[in-house]
Amino acid sequence: MKFVRRSLPLLAVVGAVAAQAQERIYQGFNSGAFFQSNKPKVQSDFEDEFNAARALHFSPGTFSSVRLYTNIQQGTTNTPIEAFQAAINTNTSILLGIWCSGTTSISNELAALTSAIDKFGTRFTDLVVAISVGSEDMYRLSESGIANDAGIGAGPNTIVNFIREVRTAINGTGLAQKPVGHVDSWSAWSNSSNRAVVDAVDFLGMDLYPYYESDQDNRIENAEAIFDDLYNRTLTAAGDKPVWITETGWPFEGPVSGNATATPENAKTYWDAIACKFLGRSNVWWYNLRDTNPAISEKFAVSKDVSAETTFNLTCAAGSGAPATINTDLSKGVKKSSAAQLMGSVGIIGLVSVLSAVVLM
Repeated sequence: MKFVRRSLPLLAVVGAVAAQAQERIYQGFNSGAFFQSNKPKVQSDFEDEFNAARALHFSPGTFSSVRLYTNIQQGTTNTPIEAFQAAINTNTSILLGIWCSGTTSISNELAALTSAIDKFGTRFTDLVVAISVGSEDMYRLSESGIANDAGIGAGPNTIVNFIREVRTAINGTGLAQKPVGHVDSWSAWSNSSNRAVVDAVDFLGMDLYPYYESDQDNRIENAEAIFDDLYNRTLTAAGDKPVWITETGWPFEGPVSGNATATPENAKTYWDAIACKFLGRSNVWWYNLRDTNPAISEKFAVSKDVSAETTFNLTCAAGSGAPATINTDLSKGVKKSSAAQLMGSVGIIGLVSVLSAVVLM
């Protein structure tokens, strides 16, 4: 499609952010159920992620939430995913995910969820932000999804039926009052043929990556304008329903996508433009803390080796409106060898210079 710069998106952004002003705002990352080797993540792996997210150097506010894609522990039929216990141990809030593509039944997903409610009670349910029934299912069935070999999807009627099943399953439980929604690409939400899903949900989770908008002039200089335009289209489709940013990011390494290049500098530029504008004002689950999806060759990880060290500086400029910068002690949250290397290479005076330079950014 041809991209046209509009003057409306900023107004839409302000309105959408204001609508959430009186609600608790969440910020976190996405977390899959397995590694690039397809090895299942276990409780300690999830805890490492959740602790690293909270400790990220120069983080604008605390990343204390996680978005999951499934309730089921990888390699089992319907055992609750071990991320639940990890979230309880680290006080990490959860946007639950129910995997819906390539299946005619979500009974195992619901069995795992019910089991977790019975096992953990309010220690679990109090951490749940909402439930997403599906992830990019309608996009996978779209023309662009098929062209990109995105995998098996699910149509709007299937998603609506699954949403009804979820509402029935959580009725009378500690999750009964939690919002039930769906996560999909901006293009799926703006497609009128998917209107039934918009009508069925309490919230819309939007995945949006200007890096992948290769049919536009998607160089990094245009990334914010592209994001605002497509976000605005999603807001229009949503009507009075809230739109949450469930996936966005810019890779620091990977192939050229249209006019977009993957570099640490571009990842930082995108962070400054999008993360610093929305964090603290809208629910955001950034993509991503670590790279574990075997289907994605690009590298998005904000954290180096699941530690407090980051791929690029997360500091948001003064006046951006982002939460205050935290975790400014560079010796904390890193592996001992890394911390020793940092101190040995820059010394105390050099470290003070680094901190001073960041403050002036």
